[in-house]
Amino acid sequence: MSEKRRTLLIVEDDPALQKQMRWAFDQYETVVATDREEAIVQLRRHEPAVVTMDLGLPPAPDDVTEGFKLLGEILALAPDTKVVVLTGQHDRENAVRAVGMGAYDFFAKPFEPELLSLTFDRALRLYDLQQDNRKLKIQQGSALAGVITRDPGMLRVCRLIEKVASANVTVMLLGESGTGKEVLARGLHELSPRRNERFVAINCAAIPENLLESELFGYERGAFTGAVKQTLGKIEVANKGTLFLDEIGDLPMPLQAKLLRFLQERVIERIGGREEIPVDVRIVCATHQDVKGLIQAGRFREDLYYRLAEIVVDIPALRDRDGDAVLLAHAFVQRFAGEHGRGVMTLTDDAVQSIESHRWPGNIRELENAIKRAVIMADANCITADDVGLGKNADEELEALNLRVVREEAERRAVVRVMARVNGNVARAAEVLGISRPTLYDLMNRFGLKKEIST
Repeated sequence: MSEKRRTLLIVEDDPALQKQMRWAFDQYETVVATDREEAIVQLRRHEPAVVTMDLGLPPAPDDVTEGFKLLGEILALAPDTKVVVLTGQHDRENAVRAVGMGAYDFFAKPFEPELLSLTFDRALRLYDLQQDNRKLKIQQGSALAGVITRDPGMLRVCRLIEKVASANVTVMLLGESGTGKEVLARGLHELSPRRNERFVAINCAAIPENLLESELFGYERGAFTGAVKQTLGKIEVANKGTLFLDEIGDLPMPLQAKLLRFLQERVIERIGGREEIPVDVRIVCATHQDVKGLIQAGRFREDLYYRLAEIVVDIPALRDRDGDAVLLAHAFVQRFAGEHGRGVMTLTDDAVQSIESHRWPGNIRELENAIKRAVIMADANCITADDVGLGKNADEELEALNLRVVREEAERRAVVRVMARVNGNVARAAEVLGISRPTLYDLMNRFGLKKEIST
């Protein structure tokens, strides 16, 4: 069965141009409108992904008022629809104004059908990506609504969170800073039987060591100078609910021993108190550090690790989640554009390339901040690579995605490694590499490798 053709709405009052466009773009299901009112009817009926329109429309084809009015209505009724504006040869000012309002692109008449068709294809890909963005929000009672991904590794993480949510086990979330550990911890709580109780979070790295114990375990009145009243700690406040211990790798050793006792006995004593207080709380912890490395260095108790790590969840870094950076970027653009009253905003192709090629050492938090800044600073409704401000030429980094370059680099590394292992013996190296000796010599010549080798 052939794939259903995509709908293209053509808003044009010139019958000859209508006919030309329908013939030139026959790969689409073309729908035609001659004025603003008919265009709105067709927009509602067919919900096209792409609209191409002339700014000069009846009743005054020589004036752009009706065209801009239609553009505003399209963007209000169908904000994801991509509008390509057609203008006169010397009407660049109105074309730029249209793009500033939110049009996807503009072309001057007479246009090259092949170039316009390429623009339609790019607009469709962007439209589909934005639709995927919505569909890929993982939702189960809104618990993981903040997770947007199409990466298989991240999807497995979400499935694991859903599986262990109902089990009364401690969970350790491991991942770099900014990968969304707290989002997943809150999702785990919302999916658990404790969802109607409190979710209490504390950052073990953000509180001075001399205050952290009282924050966790609470204190009695008069326990120390300034303790003028009884104060419950975070563990006790989270009773019946979930306690999220962020950056658990920074927990001081004395408190590790006290936390271990709580996990074993499920009772606490407030500072200055003598009464053992039973607490029923689920512990979820997180860290960006290598906990096993901390254990070997004597900075983290091994017995505490095994108490906390009944289930371990490794969260992939954003750079390891194929395609997710752009998906998240589109979502952040929509969110921040709405929050700051910027209307409909889109990312240009160079911005998308810049986002794809960046390594994102700060992960999702860095991406979120970059897009928020870009939404605020962008002069028009299209966010460019300069607005995103990643400071690198995306085209240079995109060379790394060229298959020929990748293949040559992989071959070079393989030849170097094998030659080192066989101590320069060409015959043995060719055998290991699965190629002939002449082919190996050719590779060595191409890569500029020395021939001081044995045969």
